[in-house]
Amino acid sequence: MGTLKRVIFTCGGTAGHVNPAIAVAQRIHQEFPEAEFLFVGADRGLEKDLIPQAGYPFRTVHISSFHRSVRPREIRHNVISVCNLLRAPGEARAILRQFRPDIVIGTGGYASFPMVKAAAKGGIPTAVHESNMVPGLTTRMLEPYAGRILVGFEACRQYYRHPEKVTVTGTPVRSDFFDLTREEAKRKLGVDDGRPLVVSFWGSLGASGMNRQMAGFLALEASHEPFHHIHAAGKAGYPMMRQLLEEQGVDLGAHPALDLREYIYDMAEVMRAADLVICRAGASTISELTALGVPALMVPSPYVTNNHQEKNARVLEQAGGAAVLLEQDAGAQALFQTACGILHDPDRRRAMAEAMAALGVRDATERILRAVRELTE
Repeated sequence: MGTLKRVIFTCGGTAGHVNPAIAVAQRIHQEFPEAEFLFVGADRGLEKDLIPQAGYPFRTVHISSFHRSVRPREIRHNVISVCNLLRAPGEARAILRQFRPDIVIGTGGYASFPMVKAAAKGGIPTAVHESNMVPGLTTRMLEPYAGRILVGFEACRQYYRHPEKVTVTGTPVRSDFFDLTREEAKRKLGVDDGRPLVVSFWGSLGASGMNRQMAGFLALEASHEPFHHIHAAGKAGYPMMRQLLEEQGVDLGAHPALDLREYIYDMAEVMRAADLVICRAGASTISELTALGVPALMVPSPYVTNNHQEKNARVLEQAGGAAVLLEQDAGAQALFQTACGILHDPDRRRAMAEAMAALGVRDATERILRAVRELTE
């Protein structure tokens, strides 16, 4: 294969779509130092901030979602989306003419649709990476056009009409997640006294309600401190949780095993040390859990498009790596009892860890690079 000279990544909407693209761009740059990169996304997504911060040039196309509501505000939104849908293909073709990429790689989000489709129609090699277990709408729409569909797990293949296009690559996980062993991470965090470590965090959607349940969970722990617990409540959730704990008579200063934080800034070390993670079921989190082989208790967010988090979580549950509680069933007592059931059963915890690790792909970036090389030979 010759040298890759120009690569377009197209993605947006969430960090889970943007971060894999940045990781692959960094790896391609290591292989081809002279390569030029262009990222294309929507003008109102997270990508407009994340990508320039990573040091890459960024262009936009006008593309937006469709809402199912018939309220006047939503109807106006959908009219704009129709106009954008008609406008975006021309913008995509103009970007392709100007940049002349060797390949276009989409990693999710509505913005990737016009770019990948236009590239495929123009004879430019294309790949689509889908980080969720079940393909989202954009990936389903792009399946007929994409040269290769890159997925996180072998179990994903069944959801595609063209399984011959599917390559299992995994989703890139930051390399610093593997810098320490679990024992080294526990020592660094000061949680190496033999008690398990629980790590918990929620996404921004619906986090307020789940933080209230986690305050009850921490209060149940406080009487015996059966395990260490690090919980990230977020900037808004942190003062609320402290107040709720105070109302339940819990002084965090008197319970060193309970570590309530706004954010987990040392996430690589914390996840590496964890014996159980309680979390949502976003694609990036799942990639980290499976790569590290950490059992999980998942409460899928009911607020995401196409209910894809529950679909993600159910695949892990069926494999034996996760327990799943739906949000309406995830009260403090239910969370606490389920967590204790896992942590107090070493055989079950070991089996869950092994099931997670069996799903994990540690060399995802290398696999994606290999697929890119094959497509551009």
